[in-house]
Amino acid sequence: MIALYVVVGLLLLVALAAVISYNRFVVQRNLVQESWRQVDVELRRRYDLIPNLIETVKGYAAHERGVFERVTAARTRAVDAGNVHDQGEAETALTGSLRGLLAVGENYPSLKAAGPFRDLQAQLATTEDRIAAARRFYNGNVRALNTRVEAVPSNLVASVFHVGPAEYFEVTDETVRQPVQVDFGQQ
Repeated sequence: MIALYVVVGLLLLVALAAVISYNRFVVQRNLVQESWRQVDVELRRRYDLIPNLIETVKGYAAHERGVFERVTAARTRAVDAGNVHDQGEAETALTGSLRGLLAVGENYPSLKAAGPFRDLQAQLATTEDRIAAARRFYNGNVRALNTRVEAVPSNLVASVFHVGPAEYFEVTDETVRQPVQVDFGQQ
């Protein structure tokens, strides 16, 4: 009879450990989702700034149509990206096209001196910093979840409940790993 109590007690302990482990996975998965939403908020802020920046530059450099079209197309791809991997690729293209747009500003001293352009550059630089911080927070939560998915004994619970690793938000192009450079110097 004592052996039966010991076996039942051990089974209850294993079940309790599995429930606790599963609940931790739920918490970590929700943290990953919440932190992705924070990244998304910052990306949306950037997307909202881009049309204003394009319109400001158009007033000074209307003949730079190709640059405007590339930025607009890259912004559209980024807004429509469906998953973390696609978002990373779209952000790579968008950041590259934004560099081209800001380079246009370098070619027009009167544009560089214009208050609206400088304000938008400052807002864009701040937004880039906020995106980088949100990306770090998201990737930290992904790392924590993925570590639990791969570590013993929690990997057993993960496999039973089909909890898989999350995807990091990575930029694939080394040149865009740097924040957008903004020059506030007057000429």
